[in-house]
Amino acid sequence: MRAFAELLDRLSLTGSRNAKLVLVRDYLRVTPDPDRGWALAALTGELSFTAAKPAMIRSAVEARVDPVLFKWSYDYVGDLAETVALIWPANAEHRPNREPELSEVVEALMAATRPQVRPLIEGWLDALAPKGRWALLKLVTGSLRVGLSSRLAKTAAAMVRPEAVAEPPQPEGGEGTTLLEPVDVSEVEEIWAGLTPPYADLFAWLEGRGDRPASDAPGRFRPVMLATALDEAVDLDRLDPADYAAEWKWDGIRVQAVREAGVSRLYSRTGDEISGAFPDVMQALTFEGAIDGELLVIRDGTVAPFGDLQQRLNRKTIDAKTMAAYPAAILAYDILSEAGTDLRSLPLSERRQRLDRLLEAHGGPRLGRSADIPYTEWSQLARLRADPPVGAAAEGVMLKRRDSPYVAGRPKGPWFKWKRDPHLIDAVMMYAQRGHGKRSSFYSDFTFGVWTSEAALTPVGKAYFGFTDEELKQLDKFVRDHTTDRFGPVRAVRAERDFGLVLEIAFEGLNRSTRHKSGVAMRFPRISRIRWDKPAREAASLDEVMDLLDRVEASGGRLAS
Repeated sequence: MRAFAELLDRLSLTGSRNAKLVLVRDYLRVTPDPDRGWALAALTGELSFTAAKPAMIRSAVEARVDPVLFKWSYDYVGDLAETVALIWPANAEHRPNREPELSEVVEALMAATRPQVRPLIEGWLDALAPKGRWALLKLVTGSLRVGLSSRLAKTAAAMVRPEAVAEPPQPEGGEGTTLLEPVDVSEVEEIWAGLTPPYADLFAWLEGRGDRPASDAPGRFRPVMLATALDEAVDLDRLDPADYAAEWKWDGIRVQAVREAGVSRLYSRTGDEISGAFPDVMQALTFEGAIDGELLVIRDGTVAPFGDLQQRLNRKTIDAKTMAAYPAAILAYDILSEAGTDLRSLPLSERRQRLDRLLEAHGGPRLGRSADIPYTEWSQLARLRADPPVGAAAEGVMLKRRDSPYVAGRPKGPWFKWKRDPHLIDAVMMYAQRGHGKRSSFYSDFTFGVWTSEAALTPVGKAYFGFTDEELKQLDKFVRDHTTDRFGPVRAVRAERDFGLVLEIAFEGLNRSTRHKSGVAMRFPRISRIRWDKPAREAASLDEVMDLLDRVEASGGRLAS
């Protein structure tokens, strides 16, 4: 457990992507099975313990320390695992003579009944030092938050393969060396669906001790092909419009729908299965193969705003009322496999023809085609991008070479995304909350608002990125210097007509929302600039925001059949 705790601690304090990769790679190389496999499962989100709830953790610590002291400490620290790790009074009389191994913790929790979980966790907390307690609690609550995506963890696993392994002595008395080919993360993703923690077969293959695990598991995820951002000033002059097919960049989530040998699954672009939240879409998968497309809410042929789709995301199950209110569908734009044949090496133009034939036979209201955008010149496409007839549901356009194969990763050149410019408003900071991980000592999550007709501020969004580390220090100081009230871990910040900090907020879209007092919700808000120079009274009004929302909704249109 100590090595895993050290890994999590260093990951949480490391901002560099490459440095994180090296940390995880080195841990996986030196840690024995099965500990490293359970660690990889935790880092990729494949490990969860339903009985270990935060409420149970709070109850356990309040039985050991003064509940008021714990509440004050929690309010100050802002993170449950960190607070408990620091405040937990170890029982010296019953402290075990050694710390538990990661595999011991995982296997015990997997076998434990609900009443057995709390005593187990309390015993481990007694046995561990503060850093180990923190790692334990992050593990059992499933909230690692160390700035490592599932794909980055798999990338580190692919790097476990050594540069060479020695062969046994040859008959002539010599000794040969077999060089192992490097493993790309796409290869790990290709076989991931057929693997189970703690991944002994994966590591045996990576280290040259075993065969490559089978990659033909029915319903498996295929690594996705990604686009690069288009640089208008550079790319358009060197690209020929005739070489590229254009389509709308829909404001939904990218999915991969797979049905093979009776196994049907719906994956997000990162390979997370989301089938349970979309049974209506799953019923529409009557083909044999794998398609790539966009998951959206579509009513009467019209794509709804992303906010409607959010009503169905991050759920394990869904009820009939929600399905009826937010009918989901896939607009497909590629086909990866059909009837057991891998089509990814074919050019896009041929894959699109096969997709059209598949949808002609198996399409319907839950499964349709993302139509191509007809154009001949870049200027013509630029006008459509700036004012799309499909309105807020389109974030821009996609450009894909007609002769491009489907290649995992983000190759430069075959595919481009040409997004619309974001909306901008000036808003006033109203509240601030501490972040997590390396930001846990800074106020880094900011709620901002705009002026109502009564000259009061109403919140319209929350942002926690878009600023540099130096700007974060400045924002944190402003919050501490101008706090007017405290609500647990949240601080109210002085915000008046004649005094307040104005933030330029960039966002991708607006939706109507009954959950927010202002009546609106922003899509992907982030801080574009800190307007130290601008008086608070000159920030945007709610009327301006609602006018923008009206214009966005008015620009919407029906989808072509």
